[in-house]
Amino acid sequence: MTRLAHLWDQSRCIACGACIAACNAANYGSATEENKTWRWLRSNIRRVEVLRGPRPMLLLVQCQHCENAPCVTVCPTGASYKDVDGLVKIKPELCIGCKYCMVACPYEARWLDERTGLPEKCMGDECLSRVSQGLLPICVEVCPAGARAFGDLDDPSSEISRRLARSRYVRLLENKGTEPKYFVVVGP
Repeated sequence: MTRLAHLWDQSRCIACGACIAACNAANYGSATEENKTWRWLRSNIRRVEVLRGPRPMLLLVQCQHCENAPCVTVCPTGASYKDVDGLVKIKPELCIGCKYCMVACPYEARWLDERTGLPEKCMGDECLSRVSQGLLPICVEVCPAGARAFGDLDDPSSEISRRLARSRYVRLLENKGTEPKYFVVVGP
């Protein structure tokens, strides 16, 4: 079995935004219009700055590709689904734009493309194409700090498995029961 997942290493991230810019360029043709849902660049990665507490903190949020994905459960047409590799995807031809998936996602990882009236999410078409060819998603490929990884959790020799084995990490909102496959490394 294959269970593809993302890793973002908060302890290595230099907050350069290369992953966000690359996602915009690869999946949205370097679009300059705003993603109005997040009030941000058209990208599938949302930058969240936490300014309260002892020190400022950056969090990069994107689709968690949950094992128990609420966006899939609520979709009335089957447009949101999990593929055989465990990635949560959208079939645009089945989507009716009801936005149930956007509301159901506890991570707010989907945004509305106002041009099409349909939700968007990680991974975009270019990244899905890359992964199908055995390449890494563009955000992983361009990270200059090596703060990202992607791969099969069921393969102990994959980079993501090796990094998780030697790191302290968290999964966001684990208490929601979604079993997210987006791991945030917080230290060695």
